[in-house]
Amino acid sequence: MALKYVKTALLLCSLLVATQSAAALWTINYPKPLDDSDARAEYPIALLKLALDKTGVNYELLPSDRILLSSKALRQLRENREVNVVWSMTDSQREKDLLPIRIPIAKGLIGLRVFVINVDREAEFARVSSKSELMNFTPLQGEEWPDTKILQANGFNVATVPNFKDAYSLLLQNKGDFFPRSVIEVSAELEGRSASLKLEPDMAVYYPTAMYYFVNKSNPTLARLIETGLNRAIEDGSFEALFKSSNEAILEQLDIKNRRIYTLDNPLLPPETPLADERLWYVIEQ
Repeated sequence: MALKYVKTALLLCSLLVATQSAAALWTINYPKPLDDSDARAEYPIALLKLALDKTGVNYELLPSDRILLSSKALRQLRENREVNVVWSMTDSQREKDLLPIRIPIAKGLIGLRVFVINVDREAEFARVSSKSELMNFTPLQGEEWPDTKILQANGFNVATVPNFKDAYSLLLQNKGDFFPRSVIEVSAELEGRSASLKLEPDMAVYYPTAMYYFVNKSNPTLARLIETGLNRAIEDGSFEALFKSSNEAILEQLDIKNRRIYTLDNPLLPPETPLADERLWYVIEQ
């Protein structure tokens, strides 16, 4: 009889803990975008919300109190300040410093780069017919971006800037030849910018990489929560539906299928990158 009471008490305790866990409020802070019109953040935020919804937890998803550009956001996350989740392109150092959720949220499109150029340089780019000829031009990239090291490792002479806004300014001054931007970023970035800048119409470069959600190493519970939600969204098709609704029209607008795509090596790609899982990557049809 005593054993029966003990088992009943344990069951009630388990139910109470489970109920409290489901009712607990998760406050999740992400880096505040540059402004309300910064469309680059819309898809990562929407996917994060989808993943959290799939877990059934009670949560609030809030921006940081101040604008945090990528490098600053990653530093704050590493120090466990201001934000507890950041989405960013991976490399070996970031995966040492932070805890990655190894599901590429943009299905590898962060490594597919088209070129913003100055309109008065269009004829020069039109004459490019090989990767070696493209390497005669100087790309602009951020000082702490993994892309900078990737381009350098492939033989490009890269001009670096503190942030992407500076890159656009230098491009207007012809202090760099082109600004490679991901296909998921470039359309939103060019809206409202100078008419002296345009998208190069025929070329792109691709290097294998992934944009992940990262959390602080001391927060594996949050990492498991987001990973669980993402996997559920993959399994029920809602991940793919959101990805397509957010990106398919952009890829068509950029005419990716008809561009010459030069493939680059990525020596920064961590060996744990799930390249073998075909569900997680976008296949470029040409």
